[in-house]
Amino acid sequence: MTALTLSTAAAPGLRADAIVIGVAKGVKGPIVAPGSEPVDQAYDGRLAGVLETLGATGAEGEVTKLPAPAGFKAPLVLAVGLGAEPEKDASYDAEALRRAAGVAARALTGSKKAAFALPLTDAGDVGAVAEGVVLGAYSFDAYKQNGADARAKNAKAPLAEAALLGGKPRDAAHKAALARATAVGEELNRARDLINMPPNDLDPEAFATLAQTAAKEHGIKVQVLDEKALAKGGYGGILGVGGGSAAAPRLVKLSYTSSKADKHLAFVGKGITYDSGGISLKPAGHNETMKCDMSGAAAVFAAVVAAARLGLEVNVTGWLALAENMPSGTATRPGDVLRMFSGKTVEVLNTDAEGRLVLADALWAASQEKPDAIVDVATLTGAMMLALGSRTFGVMANDDAFRTTVYEAAEEVGEPAWPMPLPEHLRKGMDSATADIANMGERMGGGLVAGLFLREFVGEGITWAHLDIAGPAFNEGGPFGYTPKGGTGTAVRTLVRLAELTAAGELG
Repeated sequence: MTALTLSTAAAPGLRADAIVIGVAKGVKGPIVAPGSEPVDQAYDGRLAGVLETLGATGAEGEVTKLPAPAGFKAPLVLAVGLGAEPEKDASYDAEALRRAAGVAARALTGSKKAAFALPLTDAGDVGAVAEGVVLGAYSFDAYKQNGADARAKNAKAPLAEAALLGGKPRDAAHKAALARATAVGEELNRARDLINMPPNDLDPEAFATLAQTAAKEHGIKVQVLDEKALAKGGYGGILGVGGGSAAAPRLVKLSYTSSKADKHLAFVGKGITYDSGGISLKPAGHNETMKCDMSGAAAVFAAVVAAARLGLEVNVTGWLALAENMPSGTATRPGDVLRMFSGKTVEVLNTDAEGRLVLADALWAASQEKPDAIVDVATLTGAMMLALGSRTFGVMANDDAFRTTVYEAAEEVGEPAWPMPLPEHLRKGMDSATADIANMGERMGGGLVAGLFLREFVGEGITWAHLDIAGPAFNEGGPFGYTPKGGTGTAVRTLVRLAELTAAGELG
């Protein structure tokens, strides 16, 4: 983990491997951003021209390296693009700062310490830069030769320490912003680690064990239902999905409570630790990244722990619906009917539409506690990826105002999202002649159909939202901003923000 500090030191006298400055894209060329004045002065006020000569434009994500001026104790200046220059009297957007800090942290892999002289006008900027550093410095190398134990000797180790110049160590708001960024960033990286773990090491039982360990460390109550308890309780959806695997399913309940709380949020996560499609087997080329099908459960797990670390004045319950979807002689078949925890029966028309089955049981379990709101998170449908691409998740809800709140919370923390409808006419396509409902409906609008299916298992009168993170949960391309290749930890920050809004009495 990258150690973060606030510093009032001047850039020239700071011992570090690099000084990070910001450069914006102006109308007539690159513009040196606030925070880098001491560096610019050392170049006699000509730093922008030097950067332009080196090809810098200030475009977002751009990195330019140049030798530090004479008299600096750091040998390197790293200029990172912030994108378009803000309008007059406006400050830099928090997400632009977050992404720039992440790009710089990635570019400084192998460095021990860097000083970040990016624009810091208030505590929000401190939090954004700090979060970008923690997220950008992430790496997953536990399965490489010598593994993480050799990081200290590895030239490719992540940035070890970052000092935020211009931060105020004695300012309560700045200190709180740094602490929040550290907690949220580290828990988001925990989610990334889980998503990146190979499925032979992270089956439902192993996931449950990791959750128990973290819960004990952070004062969170935990309850784990194994296959016997699930059978006794009538959790037909989770058992049906997990029935084909030698690794038995689990339902994990994590409960963070605050003595000062009068509101209760429930988060529900899809945790398919590997998804082969079951009997409805996925074709070749579609299996290789299916270890990421537990990204929703990873996000819920991380968010509950983050809420505990932050001491938020809200009760948060996380439900992790864990199963491995495999084909075998004991697997659920297309045409089978499952009796769910709610008592409803579901005709399974496609065993690769399994996420909605485990979520249905967990949603009904969460509903029994009558929380003020339920939010589920799942890599649920390829249809949502077709609709919104690989970087944006869909938000559906049974309440338009709550859907807007969730969408705005996601946008606020830098997680691209888009509100989606739940058209009533699509519900008819899931009518079954055999059971109460089928797990498949019309092909067109498949992501919305899945949302309508889940709505059937939310308790009456409970506000609910569904986040389909199938697109952004796993990055198969190259890293960008503070987002690495592989597991991204999408939705962790949105869930934490919803918990903060609830604690502040701002969630309708």
